[in-house]
Amino acid sequence: MAVSLDNKLVVAISSRALFNFEEENALFESGDPRAYMKLQLERLDLPARPGIAFSLIKKLLAFNDDTAQRVEVVILSRNDPVSGMRIFRSGHANEIKLERGVFTQGRSPFRYLRPLRAHLFLSANAEDVREALAAGFPAARVLTESVLAGSNYPNEVRIAFDGDAVLFSDEAERVFQAQGLDAFQQHELSKALQPLPDGPFKPLLAALHRLQQAGTAAMRIRTALVTARSAPAHERAIRTLMNWDIRVDEAMFLGGLPKAEFLCEFEPDFFFDDQTGHVDLAARHVPSGHVASGIANPRS
Repeated sequence: MAVSLDNKLVVAISSRALFNFEEENALFESGDPRAYMKLQLERLDLPARPGIAFSLIKKLLAFNDDTAQRVEVVILSRNDPVSGMRIFRSGHANEIKLERGVFTQGRSPFRYLRPLRAHLFLSANAEDVREALAAGFPAARVLTESVLAGSNYPNEVRIAFDGDAVLFSDEAERVFQAQGLDAFQQHELSKALQPLPDGPFKPLLAALHRLQQAGTAAMRIRTALVTARSAPAHERAIRTLMNWDIRVDEAMFLGGLPKAEFLCEFEPDFFFDDQTGHVDLAARHVPSGHVASGIANPRS
């Protein structure tokens, strides 16, 4: 029987997003790839420490059991194949089952997302993330300076999403940027019954919803919409999710209040937002990723 990734949640992730390779990466960025490869080879039997997305990945893999493989995690990395050996060994040492990897030795790896049919790409490389988003894949730049996830919810994958330009398109955000808050509120009130167009992370939310429905006693998924929207603009967001037949477990309509304190209480394994200001503040408290999409992130 042919091997297939069909009907699985597929996450492609770079080595720096999964493990703490910041010391090694500094050597790589210095322009001495041979010294970098030598260091990785010397540390082959030294397991790398968990990185920012480690908790998210380990919990997602807990949806796999003897009866079904529901989640596939693939290393998609600019690393060389030699360094790839340490990544796989680090996965084994940290009890993360990694079977597949693509190593491009300095070249952008985003083009391999298509044959992987990836639902999510996490990388510390901003340009790779932009290219992935432009190609239609949910992708985020992992802030390696983020704090690691907490341990209060060992049996829940907890993920928080911004709304506009993440789950939804940036249609409404463009009105806000051009005409201000009052025009934004009126625009959303007048279109409350019209679903917002899909944003870049709608496919991931849908895949998580399917995974949750598949069910497992070992792990659950809890999602949160964390948005600067407030009433009356909240209604269009809620009705859009209803139209998609997808639910989120919590919704926070904060009306411009700082998101970081609310995220501290939710304690996500990962938070996605398109605004660098929100992401930078959130990273002080929770694992965070920047989604370089929409009007807030024009391509240079």
